Amino acid sequence: MTTVLQGSGSNPALCLPASGWRRRLRQAALVWCAGGLVTLAGAQSGAALGGGAPDRPIGPPQRSVAEWLVRLQQASRVPSYMGTFVVSSSSGAMSSARIWHVCEGDVQIERVEALTGVPRSTFRRNDSVMTFLPEARVVKLDRSESSGIFPNLLNLGQGFPTSDFYAARELGQGRVAGFDADIVLLSPNDEWRFGYRIWSEKQTGLVIKTQTLDRAGKVLEQAAFSELQLGAPVHGEKLRRMMGDTDGYQVVKAERARTTPDAEGWQLKTAIPGFKPENCYRRSDSKAAPLVQWIFSDGLATVSLFMEPFDRQRHPSEGSSSIGATHTLTRRLHDRAGDWWVAAVGEVPLVTLQAFLQALQRRP
Repeated sequence: MTTVLQGSGSNPALCLPASGWRRRLRQAALVWCAGGLVTLAGAQSGAALGGGAPDRPIGPPQRSVAEWLVRLQQASRVPSYMGTFVVSSSSGAMSSARIWHVCEGDVQIERVEALTGVPRSTFRRNDSVMTFLPEARVVKLDRSESSGIFPNLLNLGQGFPTSDFYAARELGQGRVAGFDADIVLLSPNDEWRFGYRIWSEKQTGLVIKTQTLDRAGKVLEQAAFSELQLGAPVHGEKLRRMMGDTDGYQVVKAERARTTPDAEGWQLKTAIPGFKPENCYRRSDSKAAPLVQWIFSDGLATVSLFMEPFDRQRHPSEGSSSIGATHTLTRRLHDRAGDWWVAAVGEVPLVTLQAFLQALQRRP
């Protein structure tokens, strides 16, 4: 799940949301919301989150991890659907949103309307994202590098050796929002990542429910449609008109630029197994010092590192926090040129974030 930086970046304890969930609603960290609805929330236990999937694989021959990921990725091109989905976490929080999705050839258009929290409407046309904040009368423009708003789970970039770090096991069939679904368990082969239980609509392959699991099988976070209509009358032209209706709004463009870790003076002295560097961004505005975000992914899970000059007035004590499956770890880094405030944020075990921060250093 791709985490993108939003806000001033001064306090990793602040919330986001992919998604906006944007994937993703992700109130656990700093994120430039590349558009979407990110949500963290939850129920009290795996049972409360609906984790009762059968343990024995049944049905057709087992698919490999690669075959499952291809199926789930291709399902994002379902012609149209609309529905209500809920994101919940084991902490007891819960958020919901309404989504409209249409695919016209190579063009995907989505609208996500937050039903909880601050009023927010997010539109995405391929990688162009507009987030309307009616109370502030502001529209935020950004770019999204994820393949869709729901689910925010599948990052599925090219070249990730995902099958080296996860094993797939089919758990049978179930029903979600009135639709029959195949259930697959993607289990991690090491301690650096969480597992995922995924419900895929039987005919289209559309992901209609996901659960993020810790090593003991406890459900940390769940996202699921509570109501869904496939083949819904969603009109792309109408969504495009809504995206263009900015009268009375202040239009604000995200202030971030692509950069490289080398150019910013950062490196990892040791790699974290399975996690490949993806992108690096630099943000600078009048309210905060320049902030760098370095993104890593293993094809499913994503980790973001945030680095900025240390400011005693803005930065809290070092520590860690978690909301659902998202952990945040912060610390102060000493360097000959000065002090830095660094944060690691991701939907991974805390030990993974610790490994990233232990490996992060300034270039000689």
